[in-house]
Amino acid sequence: MISCHQLTKRFGAVTAVNSLSLEVSKGSICAFLGPNGAGKSTTVKMLSGLLTPTSGRASVCGLDVAAHPVEVKRRIGVLPENLGLFDDLTIQEHLFLTAEIYGLAKQEARSRIEQLLRMLGLAESRDTFAGHGSHGMRKKTAFAMALLPNPEALFLDEPFEAIDPATSKIMREILVSAAARGVTVFLTSHILSVAERIAHQFVMIRGGTIVWNSLAAELPRPLEDLYLELAEPPVSEQLEWLTSGRS
Repeated sequence: MISCHQLTKRFGAVTAVNSLSLEVSKGSICAFLGPNGAGKSTTVKMLSGLLTPTSGRASVCGLDVAAHPVEVKRRIGVLPENLGLFDDLTIQEHLFLTAEIYGLAKQEARSRIEQLLRMLGLAESRDTFAGHGSHGMRKKTAFAMALLPNPEALFLDEPFEAIDPATSKIMREILVSAAARGVTVFLTSHILSVAERIAHQFVMIRGGTIVWNSLAAELPRPLEDLYLELAEPPVSEQLEWLTSGRS
């Protein structure tokens, strides 16, 4: 359902993504993990047709992304890095605009929107302008927009960041249920505990290069241990001044 071969993106002399190849099967959740600046968001943008790769190829929903960018966008839902919201539109207006863009019938759109507003705790905030909403509220709005057209694949950039625990649980349940019904989910996250609970596949990237790619059942040890070893080794240093020398 999601496939890329030797996908590369350079910005001048900087290589953000280097010869990335992976396969994500239909109806699975792939957690794409790595530190800030590793190339995660750049990869999501290339796979969703928002950014043209320097070289390599990618296919989504059986379509070559470069050859059929419009058709790919019709079939996917995207929660982008910058959320893609308009400050002067309300939460509800964003959802109705999304429904119109995807050609949803008005009655079906109203039904889906009402359900999403209730489930994501946005019903009472529906008339809040995006520019006045909290980061969590804006993130939930973008998540709802990605789900609304009932896509074949979802590309979610840090969907759980700034989300309250209750809504995070609901979002996890939505994604697990969607995957069980055949939706392919490709998400980035720094919240390893959440990723470990829902993902079927883990891909780790460091410096634009994949350092791990396996199914969940093939992890040799806890996800956090493997991540800290391969993707983002922590700096170990004591701040001796923090607990001493106080009068």
